[in-house]
Amino acid sequence: MKTKYDFNPNIKSIICQNIKKYRNEKGVRLMDLAEAIDVTPDHLKRIESPSDRNNISLNTLYKISIVLNVSMDKFFEE
Repeated sequence: MKTKYDFNPNIKSIICQNIKKYRNEKGVRLMDLAEAIDVTPDHLKRIESPSDRNNISLNTLYKISIVLNVSMDKFFEE
């Protein structure tokens, strides 16, 4: 018997929006967060863009959570 799972097809968009939301709530500039996690501002801008086709690495999401002081599970909340 095959188990069916209810995967959210919009999870990347949710994560992207939450990264931007928490960054803005914490008052952290995009440039400052990019520098702190060792990526270019342009790359971080793409990470925050729900329309970008690339996926965010777990390592990058972890670094963002540390810098913003937000637990990783918060990025997955709708």
